[in-house]
Amino acid sequence: MRIVFLGTPDFAIPSLRAIAASGHEIVAVITQPDKPGNRRVMTPPPVKVEAERLGLPVYQFSSIRKEGVDTVRILAPDLMVTAAFGQIISQEILDIPKYGTLNVHGSLLPKYRGSSPIQQCLLEGDSVTGVTIMRTALAVDSGDIVLMKELPITADDTAGTLFDKISELGATAIVEAIEMLEKGTVAYTPQDHSQATFCKMISKSDALITKDTDATIALRKVRAYDPWPVAYVLLSGERLRLYKSAAAERRGAAGTFYTENGLLCLNLVDGAIAVAEVQAEGRKVMSARDYLVGHKEILEKTIE
Repeated sequence: MRIVFLGTPDFAIPSLRAIAASGHEIVAVITQPDKPGNRRVMTPPPVKVEAERLGLPVYQFSSIRKEGVDTVRILAPDLMVTAAFGQIISQEILDIPKYGTLNVHGSLLPKYRGSSPIQQCLLEGDSVTGVTIMRTALAVDSGDIVLMKELPITADDTAGTLFDKISELGATAIVEAIEMLEKGTVAYTPQDHSQATFCKMISKSDALITKDTDATIALRKVRAYDPWPVAYVLLSGERLRLYKSAAAERRGAAGTFYTENGLLCLNLVDGAIAVAEVQAEGRKVMSARDYLVGHKEILEKTIE
């Protein structure tokens, strides 16, 4: 089967590799343009780097709807596969492949449509997540479901660990879905749109923890925003990022700190959290124990 693959970040790489290894012909990879990185050096998207390593042709469009129609038509794919591509695809392009377009989505649809499903399942305190392979429709994440695979969420999972697990699960699922297409065994299941929930694009401010934040919500933020943007508190206007946290007993006024067994404990409005690792502005991540050696004054401060 002739396939055009569309993806941009690391999440898409396992799916690209799996399809390439399955014997199908990837006639091209389409991704976002290079962007300025550290020191303003133009940095290619991870999918471009991997595609070039695999020896695959790469096309980059700022807007595939405006720039890519003729290219996709010339490539004449039997199928397009998208995985975190990051652009809306026009109906004109969706109509080109014989078998349409399949998308690898990091949640169990219709729950958590949108740009941050992995973070959202942690913010909601879910115990199960997964991946959905769906037939792409014009409305975001609204297409018919081809298959779904579930994944349990462990107590230690962060957005980073789930990202890796779901991306690998998605690679297995997309190859299975393509085989179903080839065999003619696909059964498309419409989504129940009344059950759809949407998750927004994350900003740094979402990760802020204040003294009025519920302890449960604070713990979920620590997991959901690791590795980016990372949950943080403000101390005299400076950020202190928080990692690897657990519930603790409240022992003081909301917004104050105490220590126990080398952990930095933060009192909140309805409880407390014990933090194992922190990162001060301009410093590396370190254990709370090491941080406290040079910052005992934190025990006299209150977060904003």
